Amino acid sequence: MLRNLVTSLLDKEQITTTDARAKEVRKLAEKMITLGKRGDLHARRQAQSFIMEKDVVAKLFERVAPRFQERAGGYTRIIKVGSRLGDNAPMSILQLVEEGASSAAASAES
Repeated sequence: MLRNLVTSLLDKEQITTTDARAKEVRKLAEKMITLGKRGDLHARRQAQSFIMEKDVVAKLFERVAPRFQERAGGYTRIIKVGSRLGDNAPMSILQLVEEGASSAAASAES
């Protein structure tokens, strides 16, 4: 289940899930992005063994990881959105941080 959630997060760059799942998926997704930043063949094969779809692995290495090349960590954010109607489970949105927005804000402050 967590592998599917990580695959969906890297594909769509945002998912809605429960708080507990979001916290666990965050750990795994950040490891996958770190592999993408390494970019060598061994890292690609490790990512392919975990991520369910080859095109998502290609997206990770070609588009997602280069966005975070200068960032040391903290590639995702969790936004709490309330409770689910059926069972009142706390829900969250897990999304990848937009690197361009934070660097633009930092340059505007200085």
